[in-house]
Amino acid sequence: MTQPPSYPTPPVGGPQPATGGVAPPGPHPQGYAAPPQYAPPGYAPPHWYPGPPRPVAPPPTLSPSGQPLASFSDRLLAWLIDTALASAVSMVLFMPVFLVLWWRMVTEMSRTNPDGTLVQPDPGAFFINFFLPILLLQLGLLVLMLGLYWLYHVEYLKRGGQTLGKKVMKLRVVPLDPTQALNRRMAGRRYLVQFLAGSLVPGFNYLDGFWQLWDKPWQQCLHDKFAGTVVVKVSS
Repeated sequence: MTQPPSYPTPPVGGPQPATGGVAPPGPHPQGYAAPPQYAPPGYAPPHWYPGPPRPVAPPPTLSPSGQPLASFSDRLLAWLIDTALASAVSMVLFMPVFLVLWWRMVTEMSRTNPDGTLVQPDPGAFFINFFLPILLLQLGLLVLMLGLYWLYHVEYLKRGGQTLGKKVMKLRVVPLDPTQALNRRMAGRRYLVQFLAGSLVPGFNYLDGFWQLWDKPWQQCLHDKFAGTVVVKVSS
């Protein structure tokens, strides 16, 4: 008696798709890997297709008034400009006095006796005539510069919230409370921390300036915190 032909046992889960085919819909059996996305030869996306989504840059951090906060680099450049202006003013005011004192010191130290030997200077007279005037001159320079800084960083700043350096970098000092206006009290508190404390406490200027790098959320320096102000980026 003739036996019926035998057929191979179908795999569990149904027949596998042929090579190059498309996977059948529905759940795939265990161990089945779906083929890559199929695209016919010569296919190109339409010209209006924008492509895959691109990462969007995070929006700038805003002040309570809605203005973007100034970056560390912009504030540093504004400070450098203001410092260069202050240094130029101090050199114009005090360089002639330093030159006169230096000339007197050189002349005194080069005096000679009738026999050609150098005159030995009296230590007490040398201190009184040269070192003491230089110390007093440096103290006067510090006092005068603090006074000029008050006029520049308080009286001038409170008018529009900008120094010359901040104008160049398009920055402005504004109150943290948007309902208030910048006044002499706020500008004076900034000055006390930024310049007076910075002149008296060694290393305080660095701590004050770098504080904005980790301060959240308003990126304030210590003088901003004490005065209740922030520095923002403006269009002009």
